[in-house]
Amino acid sequence: MGSIGPFQILIIALVILVLFGRGRISEMMGDFGKGVKSFRKGLNDDDSSASDDKKSSAQIEGPSHEAKPAGETAETASASTGDKTAS
Repeated sequence: MGSIGPFQILIIALVILVLFGRGRISEMMGDFGKGVKSFRKGLNDDDSSASDDKKSSAQIEGPSHEAKPAGETAETASASTGDKTAS
């Protein structure tokens, strides 16, 4: 009584066929196939977008403004350059 044999699987298949009918089962299998195809396409799209991200990340440029050290503010920067208009 532990495993399901081929005769039990045949009985289960016949019961499913009687309950749903041949047309409904083929429609469900077609929908299942479309779902698998869509899933595979999504995986391939993710792989291609990941490789595109790697290519585009190499093209990232730095800031267009002049970077200052973290402890330096606008007032200390102008004072260190000798600019007297900031005071």
